[in-house]
Amino acid sequence: MTVPKTSFLVLDCAEPEALARFYAEFLDASAGRSSADPDLFLVTGATGVLVGIRRDPGQAPPSWPRPEDSQQAHLHVLVAPDRFDQAEREAVALGARPVGAGQDGTRLDDRTDLRRLADPAGHTFLLVSAAEGSGIRPV
Repeated sequence: MTVPKTSFLVLDCAEPEALARFYAEFLDASAGRSSADPDLFLVTGATGVLVGIRRDPGQAPPSWPRPEDSQQAHLHVLVAPDRFDQAEREAVALGARPVGAGQDGTRLDDRTDLRRLADPAGHTFLLVSAAEGSGIRPV
């Protein structure tokens, strides 16, 4: 029997409290300082910790696309297909900036079904279609 465990992604940035507030508001969650680490803020939703934001004063924002075209760690934010525009507007209103859009083949029309944005600290995240029957869905 395996030991029960869970995990979450931690993003580094110079101002973790502000970035934690961005993700908390965008993901309809709450943000607070970790009791175990004063430089770590946790964004927590109904299902538990969604993402951690850790202070790193020397952290440089990632670039996209990278010159060598390698994949970087990034968040996928699941969105109902008919709510893409609204989700993108919410993210931009909170300080994100669009950096790209594309299609993964799940839509039959010409609309994009992937939206790539950068959070206020420069980390890339994707708005991804959580189409019915895909096995994943927004909470």
